[in-house]
Amino acid sequence: MAREPAAAAPAGRPAASGLDRRSAQRLKRGALPLEGRLDLHGMTREEAHRALQSFLARAQEAGKRCVLVITGKGGGERGGVLRAEVPRWLDEGPNRGRVLAKAAAQPRDGGAGALYVLLRRKR
Repeated sequence: MAREPAAAAPAGRPAASGLDRRSAQRLKRGALPLEGRLDLHGMTREEAHRALQSFLARAQEAGKRCVLVITGKGGGERGGVLRAEVPRWLDEGPNRGRVLAKAAAQPRDGGAGALYVLLRRKR
């Protein structure tokens, strides 16, 4: 009997491996306790990149799971540079191994100018 190919993940299912639907929803709703925050306002692109990498490394080493990264909304039509760069940085290099999932923050935590970041457990 031939096996059928696996169906694509249903809509709303988390893309991150190792993250169940309930945890993904809690992250998106801002229901996970925030254990740290990094405010990148006023930093240059290079300063912000270094600060983000260092912050995530320290947070993971300390056993923190959910942190808030504030990029700011930026000005102009396209928004801020950091608002566009930070999600990309979270998917690159050493950060890729630290980050399990990310989601736009709720308005009370900064809305479009901030991200919830769920860190992988340190093994």
